[in-house]
Amino acid sequence: MGIGKRHWAWAAAPLTLALLAATGCEGSSTSDAGAKPTAAPSSTPVARVCAKPAAGPAKPPAGAVTVDPTVVGDLAAKTRSNPPNTTFWLRPGKHRLEPDRYAQVVPKEGNRYLGAPGAVLDGRKKNQYAFGGRADDVTIQHLTVQRFVAPPDEGVVNHDSADGWVIEHATIRDNSGAGLMAGARQRVRASCLRDNGQYGMNAYKADGRITGLVVEGNEIVGNNTDDWERRREGCGCTGGIKFWAVDGADVRGNWVHDNRGTGLWADTNNNDFRIEDNVLEANDGAALIYETSYNAVIRNNTIRRNNWVEGRRQADGGDNFPFATVYVSESGGEPRIKARTDKIEIYRNVLENNWSGITLWENADRFCNSPANTSSGDCTLLVKDTDRCVRPAIATAPLYADCRWKTQRVDIHDNRFVLDKSVVDCTVKCDRMAVLANYGTYPDWSPYQGERVAEAITRGQHNRWHDNTYLGPWQFVAHDPSRVLDFGQWRSAPYRQDAGSTFRARDGG
Repeated sequence: MGIGKRHWAWAAAPLTLALLAATGCEGSSTSDAGAKPTAAPSSTPVARVCAKPAAGPAKPPAGAVTVDPTVVGDLAAKTRSNPPNTTFWLRPGKHRLEPDRYAQVVPKEGNRYLGAPGAVLDGRKKNQYAFGGRADDVTIQHLTVQRFVAPPDEGVVNHDSADGWVIEHATIRDNSGAGLMAGARQRVRASCLRDNGQYGMNAYKADGRITGLVVEGNEIVGNNTDDWERRREGCGCTGGIKFWAVDGADVRGNWVHDNRGTGLWADTNNNDFRIEDNVLEANDGAALIYETSYNAVIRNNTIRRNNWVEGRRQADGGDNFPFATVYVSESGGEPRIKARTDKIEIYRNVLENNWSGITLWENADRFCNSPANTSSGDCTLLVKDTDRCVRPAIATAPLYADCRWKTQRVDIHDNRFVLDKSVVDCTVKCDRMAVLANYGTYPDWSPYQGERVAEAITRGQHNRWHDNTYLGPWQFVAHDPSRVLDFGQWRSAPYRQDAGSTFRARDGG
């Protein structure tokens, strides 16, 4: 189940942050400093899974137990009566569970569920869950799971976040809540997560961190049909996929598109992500949010036409915050936390005709024990005892640094940013890169009041743009929302950003 989140705006008033997205284009350019940036991805393949999912075996494998769609509850009953490590082959047709809302299948360790062509497990809007329980190493392949009614923040497949599950060539669609939960060592491959009420997948485990998660080659489309951000304003409880406290994830080769809200959202103490070779497009909000988390590589992604809905809505409402397509919020590289990198590196991506580009943000009022910490009482990964983050100790080293999630060591390079305002249909506020914080105001015992955090994120925490290519009329925001800069000011003292980058304002359109 998920955790409600809210972000906090410039003046420390609540600000709903379901953010923005970025996009793709081809080619590379020589920078005006004479350096030649590494080429961005030219034609990222799209994982078109939903239109034509791979078919399962037309005959049962040797030793498999056959499940009959004409017998209500046959799948759950045969699961109970057979030992662990059994393979079940579901015949073509619509399989049903008993009408009780808790009549889910409870697999045993090592069970495998294999759908024949046309095999569907249908909850009929009566059953809450399809597959639950604590058994590890369960496999579900070539099966459509649809029309289950899980409550908000809960999931239909792997409801209890058991470990080691493999979901492959599956279609999980038209369910309430999350189509899928996640456990440690879970593999989700070549599957269609479509039109679910809240999330395509909610990677959350109530009793521990998720490690070794792989999400590869999936199509993740049309999720959050129930529009939960409107129903629970500021909840931060939607997305194509939402990740919570995941330690080690490879998210690659997916097509994440047309979701209501954010495409991919990593929120609260995630670490060691590789997000690469994905196509993120036409999501209503941000393509990617990386929030209160650590150490990530974001590379070779094609990001296009994201955040047109939410970015425009905020701009039309008069909000001056630089809502972005790739939004890094209180997240950064931290060498003390073990990972495959010690920074957040964003490179060789193509972002085309999104509502704005990349924003690096830090809320000066959001830290351990602060009422502005919307992460439900969580503290950073550097402080085991949250009670230590109080005055007077928080005002001095090491707690002054360790009690706050910091946007630091973010390296943005060799990306291609393309903007044609006539395509996005905007005139202002859709054209910004940003690094900024709010003015710290509360609580009254906060050691981060005033401009301390804004100065740190802008000039003291090793956040760099360099060797990028800009096509179109980009602007830049530094320190706070009032400081809107042109390319020359952005590159000059005191900011000195985008060394080695190319800027051609008229080429974007």
